[in-house]
Amino acid sequence: MTAEERLPQPPVTDLRVAAAQAASVPGDLVANVAKAADFVDRADNEGADLVVFGELYLPGYQPDTLAADPAGCDVEPDAEGLVADTRLDPLRQIVQHHHVSVLIGASVRRGGERHISQLLVDKYGLVHDVYHKQQLWADEKRLFTNGTDGGSVLLGDWHLGLGICYDACFPEHARAAATDGAHAYVVGGAYLTGGGHRRDLYHAARALDNTFYTVFAGAVGGEDPWRFGGGSAIFDPEGQVLSRVEEDTEGLAVADLDPQRLSETRSDHTMLVDRPGDLGGRSITKAPM
Repeated sequence: MTAEERLPQPPVTDLRVAAAQAASVPGDLVANVAKAADFVDRADNEGADLVVFGELYLPGYQPDTLAADPAGCDVEPDAEGLVADTRLDPLRQIVQHHHVSVLIGASVRRGGERHISQLLVDKYGLVHDVYHKQQLWADEKRLFTNGTDGGSVLLGDWHLGLGICYDACFPEHARAAATDGAHAYVVGGAYLTGGGHRRDLYHAARALDNTFYTVFAGAVGGEDPWRFGGGSAIFDPEGQVLSRVEEDTEGLAVADLDPQRLSETRSDHTMLVDRPGDLGGRSITKAPM
């Protein structure tokens, strides 16, 4: 395979994405679904093709509640990875009405294990369990099991690599998506208030590292010590902000992912083509003190 063949074919059409910054009520999946449906309706008014929500949006990111009420917080897919939980019906219905797609954070119980997950609600209202968070953080480790595989979604001619919060702190995670052919990296997260500098730097860097778009939808609201700052934003393939929601507010960041911009950036910045297959060993030179 030549270096140029490492890059996937660019998409042909634009993809309009909305990163939804919406506060969840811990443990109240029904209320959170109702709010998600409202945000999807608002995103459709903005012409969005895809709406993305934050980490654990459906049950809310509150470890004590997640630990105390797994039945109320979790959804369970069938053997094919489809979720038929009736509590999700309002979201399914609004998605079918608008023919948009939704990626939304959930707590999923599958095969005897519990995962922090991204669910895909497709335009026909089917709910797919598409990705389990691979890098767990802090209290998550006592409640959840690490995912073992990466995940992606093909939406039209856009290949979207998936990540959840702490995943994006590891350059290798986004790079794996890029080498798998991703045109964009779509992340739902939950950064505590005060973590904005790291959050913004990580997602801008992942975009520039891999010359693809990065979409980040952040959790917002809550009570200390689990209060989240949001920071939802969409970054272009050079890591520049295309759209952002202000800290500590609810709202939508909406932007078009442009295939021409993707191709131009990858033509100008050729890290993905130039990267060696093997960086080789390491030599150590002893310097005098």
